[in-house]
Amino acid sequence: MTDTGRRVPRRDSPPGPLDRYPAAPRAAAAARRLALRHPERCRVREVGRSRGGRPLVLLSVDEGPHAVLVVGGPHPNEPVGVAAALRLASLALARPPRPGLAWHVLLCLDPDGAALNEGWLAGPLTAPRHYEHFFRPAFEEQPELLPPAGGERRPMPESLVLTGLIDELRPFLQCSLHGVDFGGAFVQLTRPVPGLAGRFARSVARGGVPLDVDSYDAVGWDSPAPGVYVLPGRGRGGLPRALPDDPARSTWAYAGRYGGVTALLEVPMWAVDSVGDAGLHPDVRRSVAAAAVALRERAEQLAELLPLVPAHARAAYGPLLRAVEFNLGACPLLAREWLADWCERPLAVSRVTTARIVAERIPLRAASMLLRLLGDAGGPAADAARERARGIVTGSLERLGRLGARWVPVEAQVAHQTRAVLAATDCLLP
Repeated sequence: MTDTGRRVPRRDSPPGPLDRYPAAPRAAAAARRLALRHPERCRVREVGRSRGGRPLVLLSVDEGPHAVLVVGGPHPNEPVGVAAALRLASLALARPPRPGLAWHVLLCLDPDGAALNEGWLAGPLTAPRHYEHFFRPAFEEQPELLPPAGGERRPMPESLVLTGLIDELRPFLQCSLHGVDFGGAFVQLTRPVPGLAGRFARSVARGGVPLDVDSYDAVGWDSPAPGVYVLPGRGRGGLPRALPDDPARSTWAYAGRYGGVTALLEVPMWAVDSVGDAGLHPDVRRSVAAAAVALRERAEQLAELLPLVPAHARAAYGPLLRAVEFNLGACPLLAREWLADWCERPLAVSRVTTARIVAERIPLRAASMLLRLLGDAGGPAADAARERARGIVTGSLERLGRLGARWVPVEAQVAHQTRAVLAATDCLLP
């Protein structure tokens, strides 16, 4: 696997090429400096607070009835969104105002989660260091996913901030800036956007990353063009059930009540070129069954280590613990689904590759977070647990490397996301 290990100065704002991701507080400070330099066009306001009391900062450029809402940092392990959100504001300010068009950039939707990942941003951007500082919340703690209506679970404060902004701004376009750790670029839409597929594909090619043509994140969704997927409506059958992901019950779909369309833009940190191969895989049964068995077995090994997490770590790092439990609970369900539904079907190389990536990624994430929870646990049993978890981390990274994973420079990631947002805007507002 090719990593970047150069230590370079941190930049607060992105007027030139980026070689680092800005942490959320630095992005907010850079946004305020932009507003001070461009008071006639730019304004910053705090639109709410996270569960941990951190500010959610909105940067707005220009005014008008046609609003684009850009959401940075929806998942804390995907720092490209924060960088791209800030870049978009800078690009808008570098151009003459477009009559009637207003840009609203929420710099980071999950600042609490981002704070648990910031250790990686300060050092070499290598895969081992990324997972040493890894955190991604369980599904129910991801702000873009809304709870069932009438249930006991209430929306998160961050979710209410975002839905409140949608109610206020009524955007014709909402862009959620995501990233994948391993794989390719793709876009998920709440409805088709004529003309976007071609521009998106050209942007992907320009960035030197593969187009994910049979994305695991969009199994069963309509795909009007390679790498483009349309979110299914509520009650749509034939979708995977192993993960409690209901796109129709999300802030992505929420913008539709005002006629808006949402685009979820994904770009990889480490590209795996075979996700762009739409040809039939020559041995689906063997490859998928091996991935399913490996996924289940690694999850079982990690589940045996959970009781060794000390009580003080459980209390201090509840989000990490819940994320580990969620990931490990999903693994046997995914493995069962693959063995029951996928092994006898003709599948593209892309789909089989993404299954292999997922079989490595979920235990890798769980093991990495578990190592953080076991960090200061004492005794021979804890030492042995850390060794087993490290073995899963090391093995997963080695196997992902054998899939051809290669680092995508930060600038290439950010440039693609900004091009994609601008393309979607142009397609919807010629």
